[in-house]
Amino acid sequence: MSAGFIDTELQRLKDAALYRRLRRVDGAQDATLIVDGREVINFSSNNYLGIANHPSLAAAAKAAIDRYGCGAGASRLISGNMALHEELEAKLAEFKGTEGALVFNSGFQANTGILSTLVGEGDMIFSDALNHASIIDGCRLSRAKTEVYRHCDLEQLKLQLKQAPSSARKLIVTETIFSMDGDEAPLAGIVDLAERFAAMIMVDEAHATGIFGVNGAGVVAKLGLGERVLVQMGTLGKALGGFGAYVAGSSALRDLLINRCRSFIFTTALPPAVMAMALAAIDLVRNEPQRRAALWENCRSLKLGLSGLGFELGASESPILPLIIGEAEKCMQVSDALLANGVFAQGIRPPTVPPGTSRLRITLMATHSAAQIERALKVFEAVKAQT
Repeated sequence: MSAGFIDTELQRLKDAALYRRLRRVDGAQDATLIVDGREVINFSSNNYLGIANHPSLAAAAKAAIDRYGCGAGASRLISGNMALHEELEAKLAEFKGTEGALVFNSGFQANTGILSTLVGEGDMIFSDALNHASIIDGCRLSRAKTEVYRHCDLEQLKLQLKQAPSSARKLIVTETIFSMDGDEAPLAGIVDLAERFAAMIMVDEAHATGIFGVNGAGVVAKLGLGERVLVQMGTLGKALGGFGAYVAGSSALRDLLINRCRSFIFTTALPPAVMAMALAAIDLVRNEPQRRAALWENCRSLKLGLSGLGFELGASESPILPLIIGEAEKCMQVSDALLANGVFAQGIRPPTVPPGTSRLRITLMATHSAAQIERALKVFEAVKAQT
């Protein structure tokens, strides 16, 4: 069979300014990185609290390897269910204020698996228009009918719920902090609608875990909605600095996922070092609130500076600042110009974001210094004048 279509497709991507390449990163993940051999200020990481290279995480990982070895060896339902998995799940349940928790190998696997477990053919999902690709794919895999409501539009969601067949199992799914816009879902209103129309709620706290709420447990905890949300999914690889994901909820939900969720059942368990890192990270998040305070101060500082330069930043309420450029080609020109001047702010293009909304997805970390933010603002100002 001819593979000529591959070259054709790659050329199409290049012509549309949608071609992507991997950039090589050297050194530890921190406020600065070595990208393609040059040191730059890092505004492209989800390591919001700056703990991905923290000594306590490294020490925990090393100790776990010494005690348990490098790999889990099998899936959790065979011989891969190790003491550290259960210890982490107990700590996550305590952290989130739920009866139980279950660890997954990635946020993508968690979302696709959970959705296709909870609903199926004949059921209905109501999904925010800007939900992550993993949620979109999970909706498709479930074979339930999916109604997409306009971003954060409670009125349209209400109408869709009202028109849904009473016999259908209904599930509303939303991110709490949206990964590309940084804004917060109107979760209290969504919960009210779910209860009014007998729908389940699943939330994705990937970009909220560790940084929202008194102890960093997320938006659900911040709003005191834990008893009213069926499924809380989150990740271990963003603010918690490691890798993997979790779901928190009732003990019955945990048991159902263990028995029915294909993305949990049919995969090798996460390795011991990853579990140990997550345990250490949760302790850091709870015991060092000053990290969240530093993060929010950095967010305020950079947001004020960029707004003062005339940049459009959307309605972000998080460490994610979407600097809207518009067309994909110009977006990458700006991103490349920033990188050439020592600032790494990755351009984000379709299909990750809607056409015409290509942007720099600027993310802050607790470990950015005031001097780094000031220097970056000067670079943004100079690049804006050039482009």
